[in-house]
Amino acid sequence: MSIDDDGDYVMAARARTGTIIGEERGNLPSNKRFYSGGGGSIRGYEYQKVGPLADDGDPVGGRSVLEVGFEFRARITESFGIVPFIEGGNVYESNNPDDISLLWATGLGFRYYTAVGPLRFDVAVPLDKRENVDDDYQFYISLGQAF
Repeated sequence: MSIDDDGDYVMAARARTGTIIGEERGNLPSNKRFYSGGGGSIRGYEYQKVGPLADDGDPVGGRSVLEVGFEFRARITESFGIVPFIEGGNVYESNNPDDISLLWATGLGFRYYTAVGPLRFDVAVPLDKRENVDDDYQFYISLGQAF
């Protein structure tokens, strides 16, 4: 949603929720489970590392997911912009979790606007850093809007 007449300042939000009813997680193929974390979901956490993890730290996926994200896109010049953002979410083993606590991350993005879309440079930090699991920060480079 643009908050000025020129479209230089935009508030953007997204949400994702889902549940898998029926099969237990162990009976679901890994490519049918929900995963979260990384550039397409919760920047600040490693790719697919939000949610249940195996003893070796590998993601195992889950039967339900909840994510939210908010950005403030500010175009500073014709070619450059900055984007502060906050995102949260989690993946749950069951399809009806008792505790829907979210892992939050925040960051700052820099945009270079090209003819095919913005070139994104994002740096994000986990606000709920887990000991021996999460890095201090994540860095992303991509083309197009985050959402």
